[in-house]
Amino acid sequence: MPGTPPTRYVYLGPEGTFAEQALGAVPAAERGSRTPARSVPEALEAVRTGDADAAMVPLENSIGGAVGVTLDEIANGAPLVITREIILPVEFVLAAPAGTRLDAVRTVAAHPQASTQCRGWLRSHLPDATVVDVLSNGAAAAAAARGEHDAAICAPIGAARQRLTVLAEKIADHTDAVTRFVLVARPGPPAPPTGDDVTSLAVYIAHDRVGALLAVLMELAVRGVNLTRIESRPTGEALGRYVFFLDCTGHVEDVRLGEALQGLHRVCADVRFLGSYPRHRWAPVGERPVPAPPGLSDVDYADAAAWLARLRAGEIS
Repeated sequence: MPGTPPTRYVYLGPEGTFAEQALGAVPAAERGSRTPARSVPEALEAVRTGDADAAMVPLENSIGGAVGVTLDEIANGAPLVITREIILPVEFVLAAPAGTRLDAVRTVAAHPQASTQCRGWLRSHLPDATVVDVLSNGAAAAAAARGEHDAAICAPIGAARQRLTVLAEKIADHTDAVTRFVLVARPGPPAPPTGDDVTSLAVYIAHDRVGALLAVLMELAVRGVNLTRIESRPTGEALGRYVFFLDCTGHVEDVRLGEALQGLHRVCADVRFLGSYPRHRWAPVGERPVPAPPGLSDVDYADAAAWLARLRAGEIS
């Protein structure tokens, strides 16, 4: 984040969540205050009201998909922007108070994303147990520690914080699952381009126009802007009304992405800019950003702009 780095951070709590672990990957956060919030809306509201400078919240999981409440909260209300992403490998354990036997577990506290990722393990090992939804993995561990539920699906850090006994390790059905967290702040100038950036948008299409979504995609495609993610969420206005969340390769200062944004502004009912920020590379070594097609790279755009300037100056017949 340009300028003075944030000093007051909030994260989806309580203590012992993956969000706290993700915040630990932000160097500046080591020098600032870190406060847990009870929910994603509470964390983001603290940023909007100025009680915090930035919030670390989950955005999507490679198995469970998007975190709907995060998308809804950043698409509505006072504007917020993403300034950083953290991709975190996810490892779940089943934890319970000391002395609890696995065959005695009847209720399991879990965040919905966590239980989704451990569905197969639960079916095989605890087929008769009832899974109870809670707000976070840390809340699940805390509930088990208080005796409200027999056990919890949580992060290893959560089990340790609550002094729970781990009954089973690595219970996720997919061992390579990851969760994408984002650091969210109030709007300000984005950090300079790094050459490997992501730009996030919330796009509202004109529902009375045939091919409105296709027009959105074409604004990106004709300029060689790679769309890496598209997600829809209901707007709450009426059945069938959606907002589309887009992640694009590039930075708002890039020529071709800037032109695409202008195009989206022309054809969409509304466009909310959600930030340009460095991509967090977590995939196997060797993966590279998808290159632009011939004629649509930033170099091609700069060359075309220079050619047009010479043409207008009368330097080319």
